[in-house]
Amino acid sequence: MNEQLKADTFFGACPHDCPDTCAMIYETKGGKLVDVRGNKEHPITRGGLCVKLKDFHDHHANPDRLMYPMRRTGPKGSGQYERISWDAAISEIGKRWREIIAQYGAQAIMPQSYLGNMGLVQGINSGDPFFNRLGTTVNEKTYCTSGSSTAWLLTHGPTGGVDPESFVHCKYIVIWACNSISTNLHHWPFVLEAQKRGAKIVVIDSYRSRTAKAADWHICPKPGTDGALALGVIRSLVEQGLVDQDYVTKHTVGFPELAERADDFTPEYVEKITGVKASDVAKFAREFATSQPSAIRIGVAIERSAGGAQASRAIYALPAIVGSWRHVGGGMLQLPLWDFPIDWVKAARPDWIKPGTRVVNNLRLGQALIGEMALDPPIKSLFVFCTNPVIQSPETNKIVEGLKREDLFTVVAEHFLTDTAKYADIVLPAAMAGEAEDMMWSWGHFYFTYNQKAVEPPGECVPTSGLWRRLAKEMGFDDPVFKMTDSELCAAYINWDDPKMGGIDMEYFKKHGYYRIDVGGVDTRTPHAEGKFPTPSGKVEIMLKDAKNFVAPPFRAMYEGEQSGEPIDPLPGYVAPREAPDTNPEQAKTYPLNIISPKSHAFLNSCYANEKHKIKAQGEQFVMISPADAAERNIREGDPVRVHNARGAFEGVARVTDDVNPGIVVATLGYWRSLNRSDGSVNSISSDAWSGLGRAPTYSDNLVQVVRVN
Repeated sequence: MNEQLKADTFFGACPHDCPDTCAMIYETKGGKLVDVRGNKEHPITRGGLCVKLKDFHDHHANPDRLMYPMRRTGPKGSGQYERISWDAAISEIGKRWREIIAQYGAQAIMPQSYLGNMGLVQGINSGDPFFNRLGTTVNEKTYCTSGSSTAWLLTHGPTGGVDPESFVHCKYIVIWACNSISTNLHHWPFVLEAQKRGAKIVVIDSYRSRTAKAADWHICPKPGTDGALALGVIRSLVEQGLVDQDYVTKHTVGFPELAERADDFTPEYVEKITGVKASDVAKFAREFATSQPSAIRIGVAIERSAGGAQASRAIYALPAIVGSWRHVGGGMLQLPLWDFPIDWVKAARPDWIKPGTRVVNNLRLGQALIGEMALDPPIKSLFVFCTNPVIQSPETNKIVEGLKREDLFTVVAEHFLTDTAKYADIVLPAAMAGEAEDMMWSWGHFYFTYNQKAVEPPGECVPTSGLWRRLAKEMGFDDPVFKMTDSELCAAYINWDDPKMGGIDMEYFKKHGYYRIDVGGVDTRTPHAEGKFPTPSGKVEIMLKDAKNFVAPPFRAMYEGEQSGEPIDPLPGYVAPREAPDTNPEQAKTYPLNIISPKSHAFLNSCYANEKHKIKAQGEQFVMISPADAAERNIREGDPVRVHNARGAFEGVARVTDDVNPGIVVATLGYWRSLNRSDGSVNSISSDAWSGLGRAPTYSDNLVQVVRVN
């Protein structure tokens, strides 16, 4: 491990919405960032960076960066701005907000943020203390993992599960709803090492992704049917006598009831629902149970359908049923973040939220802005940071319509003039990762990673943390948190007394750059060999008693019972997709194709999708379509096509391929509307409907039609 870096080099941490949280080295010369490389000492990164990050220094130097605060001079969406000073920008924001608060109250103001930056100081929750102190509408952030995480916490409690580094010991690795090579690249070497040692790699995904092509076996269920597949596997485990009855008896709650429910999922029934052969269901069950240690790495895509969270619960039960948790490397990897000793109360200050303050979910931003929600007061100001909702949120046409409102005062803090920023009244230039100090947790491994400030921000760019200090001063807040330096904030948000921190302090990070939290050795870690799950019973809670779905109390009437704290199904189960030919045949007459929208290989959500070399690497917006569906529509390879439904449309080029089955099309997300063939993107067609738990999105539960563009 590095004891000290040479002069003009600094420790870095990738800030992006990615489980890898790469440790980096910034190299500077004359106060300029000249290189960014992976930290070879880091056990996960091992000196490598993904295609998105390999030229991160050039990203900092992009000539299109926003450098100064700007005020809109043309129509909303025109991108016409004039430069103003920081004093003028902050003064105007403060003036407009005070006017809004005087007339409507603070809840007429709403922040909007997500994982454009993961940092504790500069990222997703960095603005929460300020906005909670101001008394604004609360932004409920459920873009991803909320459904699968709710299911995880209900089943296992806040445990990090299997150590990703321990996968080298596995004999049977299942990658379920995750394209590791594109979205979890630094876990892939551990999988390959296990494969070299004789492990079998199985990918379960609804199309042949890069990772599926590299696996030993690809199982391809129809979108949104994973729950039925998991229940079929459970039935087969019982039928073949493969249940680890000792582990189940000692360390689970509700397995007999689950087995009874799974009994209805015969191989023939599962094949009809999922498209997976009955013989393959039995084969998978047998191999998963008998090839120990076996482990499942589950991706966030699992939740993106009506039954995604229920499917997660069924899948989570599998390692306990076969006793995988007994072994080093055996069990389930969801999000290791649950083990990180972070003081989220200090970081987000939920104690400052006044009783009765309303909550608006970020997936329903369009509804909130155009008046489909009965909001009193209405949203009169929107502050966007660390996210690009015009690309990332569902039903984006509604969002654009709302952002065009002349009575909506919009402020966006950004690196570039994104499709969202073009509708802002005030645009604020944000610093990039190499220009601001931060601390990164991870949702893919057990390392805290420190990000040093390597260079000064260019022009008049300001770290996100600096925004809150300036705005707090403008609004008259003198709370200590708004006067703390970034170094002080990095230290304040970690529970240093937690045994997992091993007695280290910030000086350790400044010398070494990262620290593996103490959760047990890579080669010895078996957190649940003897149960000890952090649940009320201490066991895997397959069956729940009296659990209810969450919802903010002021919105219970608004959501009309959709998720109004209603009881949760005590058992995992199969919930059919909302939009699929089998479940919605009337809609399928007009829109017969399921669409799934995985993340792009060369973009990170919508980051880098404005850079020509990244677009060249990723390729133009494409639509993967099966030969049968293409022939039916007279579509050939490379033809321009239009994908549409009642919510919106976007255009791309056809990739006619057997990588998708008939009835399914695939279009990766992240492409900017303004840079596409037409004014639309993948999420133009996405529904803002929630899945069953945690108000998760349903990005992969949408029907569309595809036509050739003449």
